Amino acid sequence: MKQNKKILITYNAPVSIYSIYTGKPGTIDTDKKDLSEKGFAAEIKYIKSSLSNYYDVVETLAVTKNIESTIYKIDEFEPDVIYNFVESIEGIASYEYCIAGIYELLGYEYTGNTPQTLGNCLNKSITKNILRAFNINTPKSIIISNTNDLKDGEFPIEFPVIIKLLKEDASIGISEFSVVNNFKMLNKQIEFLFNTYKSEIIIEEYIEGRELNVAVLGNTLLPISEISFKGLPKDLPKIVTYESKWIDDSVYYNNTKSICPAKLNGQLMKLVEDVAIKAINALNCRDYARVDIRLSNDNILYVIEINPNPDISVDSGFSRAAKYHGLTHGQLLYKISEFALNRSINDTQDKAV
Repeated sequence: MKQNKKILITYNAPVSIYSIYTGKPGTIDTDKKDLSEKGFAAEIKYIKSSLSNYYDVVETLAVTKNIESTIYKIDEFEPDVIYNFVESIEGIASYEYCIAGIYELLGYEYTGNTPQTLGNCLNKSITKNILRAFNINTPKSIIISNTNDLKDGEFPIEFPVIIKLLKEDASIGISEFSVVNNFKMLNKQIEFLFNTYKSEIIIEEYIEGRELNVAVLGNTLLPISEISFKGLPKDLPKIVTYESKWIDDSVYYNNTKSICPAKLNGQLMKLVEDVAIKAINALNCRDYARVDIRLSNDNILYVIEINPNPDISVDSGFSRAAKYHGLTHGQLLYKISEFALNRSINDTQDKAV
């Protein structure tokens, strides 16, 4: 039986702000399809249909920089819950947490993580500092704002290293050229990234080993997944690039597959789960999140990323983990909405006391 509730699905209107998203020179092969923002926007219709099985009224709203219009439309609809899929505003990822803040200022309950958590997790340096404060292992790193920050003789991290944009997600700017083995290669990639993205950069110790994803739904740990790099050419680093996630039929897309459940012995599985829970709590995540972990060749665990409000599209790794746990995609969507709806009900009851 449907609930007499109004759900508003908000998402970012597809837009491109960079000439290149793949993290390497050249344009995307036109025969290959970019499945990022445009792909998700195409899935919104399916998500609306799925949630309509549980709620009487479900509508969608594409959010742009026209915040006055967004606020007006939200207030006009008066949702019981906002289902928040906004990850950027007109391509600017740092606005993600601002939108969640607007929901709070307007007094509407919403799915997923709070502004503070979204902001902290977007900035990889802040994330690492919080993790270290909680004694959670994470790769060594430095932040640079321009090429003059680098001096060969004073470079504090041993090669190989991996280079990422400090405040971007969805693997924007990450390619096979992101892992470098010497100072010359490092300078070349950093110069390209600065010129292309005009963004601060984080350089991390590269951890060779297995990559594990731990999806967390409320207080439930879903089965651990592992990224299989089997089939990836030997000359390419075993990492999850932009192409891995979004460029259909690319070498990385075809050879970085999520396997669930991961093959781990009982003791190791417990260690991975404990680290994931500790990381989730350190960043104050709620509703749903994903912790990405590297298991080094000498069996040391490193948290490399925490993803609040991760991709939960029907073919995502998170959805596959939920499916193995026994949830259909529709049930996963519904459960996340129920977290927010229960908060809304509890808030109303608290105000009535």
